[in-house]
Amino acid sequence: MKRMSLSEILLATTALTPEQLAQAQELSAQKHLRLEEVLLQQRLLSEDELLQAQSQQLGLPYWKELPDSEFDPALMLQVPLAFARQHKLVPIRKENGAVLVATCRPLALQPLDDLSALLGAPVEPVLSSEREIISALNRLYDTSAQAAAKVIEDLDVRALDKLAHELEGPQDLLDQDSEAPIIQLVNLILAQAVRDRASDIHIEPFERALRVRYRIDGVLHDVLTPHKRLQAAITSRLKIMADLNIAEKRLPQDGRMAIRVRNKDIDIRVSVIPTAFGERVVLRLLDKSSMLMALEDIGMAPDVLRVYSRLIRRSHGIILVTGPTGSGKTTTLYATLQRLNSPQVNIITVEDPIEYQLDGIGQIQVNPKIDLTFANGLRSILRQDPDIIMVGEIRDRETAEIAMQASLTGHLVLSTLHTNDAASAITRLRDMGIESFLISSSVLAIMAQRLVRLLCRSCREPFRPDPELLQELGLSPQACHQVQFYRGRGCEACRGTGYRGRTGIYELLVIDDPIRALIMQNANAAMIKNAAVASGMRTLLHDGASKVLAGLTTPEEVLRVTQESE
Repeated sequence: MKRMSLSEILLATTALTPEQLAQAQELSAQKHLRLEEVLLQQRLLSEDELLQAQSQQLGLPYWKELPDSEFDPALMLQVPLAFARQHKLVPIRKENGAVLVATCRPLALQPLDDLSALLGAPVEPVLSSEREIISALNRLYDTSAQAAAKVIEDLDVRALDKLAHELEGPQDLLDQDSEAPIIQLVNLILAQAVRDRASDIHIEPFERALRVRYRIDGVLHDVLTPHKRLQAAITSRLKIMADLNIAEKRLPQDGRMAIRVRNKDIDIRVSVIPTAFGERVVLRLLDKSSMLMALEDIGMAPDVLRVYSRLIRRSHGIILVTGPTGSGKTTTLYATLQRLNSPQVNIITVEDPIEYQLDGIGQIQVNPKIDLTFANGLRSILRQDPDIIMVGEIRDRETAEIAMQASLTGHLVLSTLHTNDAASAITRLRDMGIESFLISSSVLAIMAQRLVRLLCRSCREPFRPDPELLQELGLSPQACHQVQFYRGRGCEACRGTGYRGRTGIYELLVIDDPIRALIMQNANAAMIKNAAVASGMRTLLHDGASKVLAGLTTPEEVLRVTQESE
């Protein structure tokens, strides 16, 4: 029986039409590309559809998923990661004397032959998507053998002395083979931070020690204690990567770099300051893939989300998002812009820095060196016929006044302020010199927010909290008698902390007529807050308590992030 061709199988099993196939074959001949590549590039087929057809044509199994339980880790260590990534293949396990290998390129025979020679056994290909293979490589390749701690261990005392001597002149940092361990160490510190979901890396010098800490889910954790002699080399390497002056050790410096780890693009902001025992380096990691979240995914209660969604559809006015550094304000603003972004509106932002490129939105980067400040950028934006404006932060009276005026002249303005709660934003604007009538007539709402750590789903266990903690949360121990509370025991998945991931807690102050009257009377923040609570506003503490009752976090965690705002 004659085996069907790939084209015949595709026509029989997919929505591909003969006309589309003919066009793809013509393009394939013109561009000297394989037919499969053209079909995928033109989006005439999905990768899954193509692989299922190839599976039928070649008689090879098709694995839609590559579960971890199927893999032999010892086998994977025999194959260089760079080779596996380049050829989009991953060894699975030995079966009947042959090695099962997942590939998305079944007709690329040379890499399979090379792999067979490398492993000393015949290979049996199975088909899987490129996305699934890359995911398996990222999840399963054991990098513990190259962990930063092991690199430090492998540098014995004699090597340290030699390295320290050779590194006296930082200009030679990239020229000598002996410095490869330092480059490797820095790369591993960065890669491990990305794997551990760290938002910041702190490299801190002391009199007799050097300490590396990661901030994970808002809390710092000790990770490494490299030898003090490696301090200058590590700092110099990071300065070179961030394009900073490695010879300048007396003044603070700021720079940026971009890296790629496990198929993730990571932007890193680098801050270097001189201290008594050498230069202290802090790196802020911005994972571009995790910045873009929908409003539904950031933790707003359904009723708060409903009100907020209605407010951001207003044609003019200003909405402020407040909270300390690292409380998720930028993520909330980006989620808001995504919701509002459409071909019918013109959205322009002025930011410092631009943390994520948003399709269809004009974004301006603040640059004080050329006098491109928030205020000057905002003035320029107003000449660009915008419908919606996002100002990264209101830092001074000039920016605040322009933002207020813009909101009164037919623009929706979104911005952030550094205040502890929503009501305090009113007094903060007054302190900047903004008149009460301008605040009351332009501000639509103020959203205060914090991030609380979520309980690890792998080690969550029931417990009964201290009644005093419940009372601090505003919960009655008697009313909570039937509620099941949880805490994290600590496991490998959460690095023993009991928490993994974060969500937001929110306080939405809508500027209605009673609040507007209080602003005009120059009422203080406490009076404004009390009036808002009386009319139904849920405070940060109350929103946090609702997440405790839902089993998402703990009373201690909510009190940790809200105590300064209560």
